[in-house]
Amino acid sequence: MRPGDVSLADYRNHSAVLLAFFRGLHCPFCRRQIFQLSGLHDTLAGMGVATVAVLNTQRERAALYFRYHPTRVVLLADPDARTHALFGVPSVVPDEAFAAVRINPTEELPAPLHPMEANAALNAKDAFVMTPVDEEIFAAHGTQLAGHFLLDRAGIVRWTNLEGQAGVHELATFPSPGEILAAARSVGARPA
Repeated sequence: MRPGDVSLADYRNHSAVLLAFFRGLHCPFCRRQIFQLSGLHDTLAGMGVATVAVLNTQRERAALYFRYHPTRVVLLADPDARTHALFGVPSVVPDEAFAAVRINPTEELPAPLHPMEANAALNAKDAFVMTPVDEEIFAAHGTQLAGHFLLDRAGIVRWTNLEGQAGVHELATFPSPGEILAAARSVGARPA
């Protein structure tokens, strides 16, 4: 392994690992979910669950952003979305259904918008300015989906939540804290 690489073997002393895959920083929904996971960090850690997020961006870009927006979650950068692919996290294939979908999963928008418009509106609300790295990642992987996986101590996937699994109408809808904690309990993680 190269310096800075992380392996699931690094987490053998945990009951489980919550491994979450996200689009790049251009995605306001992904940023919100990372911070939600950060809020669950202590509870999950008390259950013996490590929380690791893989972000589809360059390492340096993630390091800069999270220097100013700290999180308790272990963050990994994968600018090519290779680990997303290895875990079977798909991308949306733009089609008629994608063109017609309107979302407002966080209820922060005045009305449901197309996912790309929703991203732009929430980025403006957050005063998030895309960098050339964000633009590059968006151009290459703009329709990459997110996924959450809970692996037990043996590395076996025991729970999965893939964004949009039931259809594009569920884009930017991620598991709630209650769903994540229930999944952690179901794999035998220690009670907090």
